[in-house]
Amino acid sequence: MKIILDTHVFLWLITDDVRLSNDNKALILDIEHEVFLSVASIWECVIKQQIGKLPLPDEAAKFLSEQRNLHQIDTLTITEQTIAHLHQIPLLHKDPFDRLLICQAIENKAILLTEDSTILQYQIQGLNLMSL
Repeated sequence: MKIILDTHVFLWLITDDVRLSNDNKALILDIEHEVFLSVASIWECVIKQQIGKLPLPDEAAKFLSEQRNLHQIDTLTITEQTIAHLHQIPLLHKDPFDRLLICQAIENKAILLTEDSTILQYQIQGLNLMSL
């Protein structure tokens, strides 16, 4: 199974947040699954750290990359083919980072693991969502 982690899910994983159940943590850490963190999530976290909304123990890009490697999570890049899916995504969600994650899930035929209630409203052919 291919799984893309929404940004908050990854942050909950690396901070051992109680909002991420043990079952979901096991799903993410199961070596049988291909688990990805989008560069869009790193980008989002860098911005949030810069404006004071995301306290982290080190520079966001460095810290999150280290944590991604520690948890054996792969990087998911953004391609032109990914961006091409934007035209089919209704504007339910205005957050560009979340819209990119949706496009990546479609492009990579992966499950987007999220708790975001707005993302979970999307009904798009080829989009696979999993709620926490």
